[in-house]
Amino acid sequence: MNKTELYRQWLREEDAARMQGWDFSHLRGRYEEEQDLPWNYEQAVRTFLRPDKELLDMDTGGGEFLLSLGHPCNKTSATEGWPPNADLCRHRLVPLGIRFQQADGGGPLPFADGAFDLILNRHGSYDPAEVCRLLRPGGMFITEQVGAQNDRELVELLLGEQPLPFPRQTLACASEAAQNAGLRVLRGEQAFRPVRFWDVGALVWFARVLPWEFPGFSVEACRERLCRAQEILDRNGVIEGTIHRYLLVAQKDK
Repeated sequence: MNKTELYRQWLREEDAARMQGWDFSHLRGRYEEEQDLPWNYEQAVRTFLRPDKELLDMDTGGGEFLLSLGHPCNKTSATEGWPPNADLCRHRLVPLGIRFQQADGGGPLPFADGAFDLILNRHGSYDPAEVCRLLRPGGMFITEQVGAQNDRELVELLLGEQPLPFPRQTLACASEAAQNAGLRVLRGEQAFRPVRFWDVGALVWFARVLPWEFPGFSVEACRERLCRAQEILDRNGVIEGTIHRYLLVAQKDK
């Protein structure tokens, strides 16, 4: 494929870069990540999930993971702040009897004190003090987060050196904040693992749906760097970066 054809393909990927919920199925077979984390988030959740527990999933996306848990709907609540995903949640979750509120996870949430036995947050923002307020005594908070160093090689490949968008996104900072809010940290793990792309178009789509990581990225603005990425792919058969993740499990003492 010549450079003109590649450029047109990249523009098509840029135009296709839209998501509802948190759905990366467009890239199925074209990239991989989170294949070898040292923990299993679902397993960590199910360790504490019981049918009689009141559950809140913060920043639920389109509710994909929440629904996979199969928790009783009358014991389930969810929040999501991004308007397109919030609309999706109203159509997907509310008819099932799940209590849904459109709200930014980093601010106050419209629920009573001590409303929940278990609060989940996967890759979303949260206020540890608000989490503590919402938990019942003995309640659990489980979060998996994207760390500050996530995808840095890929960002530099496409944009050059950039400041970290969220420099305090580390396990140490999250643990300290949880403890200061009144939560007791039971488990904390951090991992750096590879992310791999097998075509540059997949990287284009990925960068466009993550503007907070790839600020100002466009095919036109980054055309020369995309050609450099194509050269790496042609030489190595893959474009690799590194993801940064951490898991935190904390409890509100009785």
